[in-house]
Amino acid sequence: MAKTYLVETAFGILALNEQEEIIDKTLYPKDPEKASLLALQAEKGEVSSQLEALVRRLAEKGFDRFVLENERLAEALREKLKVSVEVESPSRAGEQVRENLADIAVKLGFVDSQEAFYSFLREVSTWISRLKVREAAARKDKVVMQEVSTVDELDKALNVLAGRIREWYGLHFPELSRLIDSHETYVRLVASLGERGNFKLEKLAELGLPRSKAEKVVEAAEASLGAPMDREDLEALQNLCRLYLELAKARRQLTGRIESLLDEIAPNLKALVGPTIGARLISLAGGLEELARLPSSTIQVLGAEKALFRALRRGGRPPKHGIIFQHPFIHQAPRWQRGKIARALAGKISIAAKVDVFSGNRIGDRLKADLEKRVAEIREKYRKPPAKPKRKGRR
Repeated sequence: MAKTYLVETAFGILALNEQEEIIDKTLYPKDPEKASLLALQAEKGEVSSQLEALVRRLAEKGFDRFVLENERLAEALREKLKVSVEVESPSRAGEQVRENLADIAVKLGFVDSQEAFYSFLREVSTWISRLKVREAAARKDKVVMQEVSTVDELDKALNVLAGRIREWYGLHFPELSRLIDSHETYVRLVASLGERGNFKLEKLAELGLPRSKAEKVVEAAEASLGAPMDREDLEALQNLCRLYLELAKARRQLTGRIESLLDEIAPNLKALVGPTIGARLISLAGGLEELARLPSSTIQVLGAEKALFRALRRGGRPPKHGIIFQHPFIHQAPRWQRGKIARALAGKISIAAKVDVFSGNRIGDRLKADLEKRVAEIREKYRKPPAKPKRKGRR
């Protein structure tokens, strides 16, 4: 069986025999941008028309074994052309080519001189870097990561603003804070009505407050012990309230966008744990593909890294769950069941992420049903907390 080595370079793919002699080649265009696209295509394991033509020519010459250094490209070549392919990284032929790359480029007539080759190589390297950055920026899971981080920052900002608004307006109408729990509802009332004398039943009803709650607010406004507020101070506070409401609107838009993106890139993960936990898992893992490659034991404690390292350093108990604690199956369960449910959930998350990345089949509902069944078994089997071991008395 005749064997040939296929070696990827910045200017094309070279075919060498077992004596490490170049027997055929496919050269890229001399335009650095076009060459970088083809080089990146080969690096990603995609069989180009040029490579396909090269392999077919070699097969006609009697070469039936092909040795490559790129495992993904070797697998793609094997599947597409049904040829015998081996992976050797690095290969002897590849090392020999890289040691004499400039000389080979000149000898094959790709460039006129070594200086011209190195100039071409710099441009190709620059273009490859640009294309990789552009590709990474276009990955929608990276967009999800940015959006969920923005939501977290907005939550912090909204909580700080809400606290400030309640304290400030509390000087004028302190009783309102006790009656209205929702920050956004509180802020909308202040932004729309201003001073407490404007808190009338009809206006509160227009703003969507239930009648029973509105009556209590009106009663409290009439008997309030708060101090009067200057018009200028009230306007400044209302401007702050409007800013809060704009930020809250932006947050809702972002969460809606996260949900639609997860529908597109990770439907199984979303079906299993919902958009919020799914997006946070992707963010913590560094991307959807990165999440798919993690073992379920790591997924189980994502978000609890500090507690894990502290336990390893001090010899304490490691955490049983990280961000997945937010899932109702875990945080609503008794403490002694949470670890077992967390393991079951992490295993299903691992499957969902892998299918989303590598298959694209929609099995989220089936995974969720299997999880519900497993959780029901855990709840039935471990109804009561485990008995605490008896301490031995002193002798």
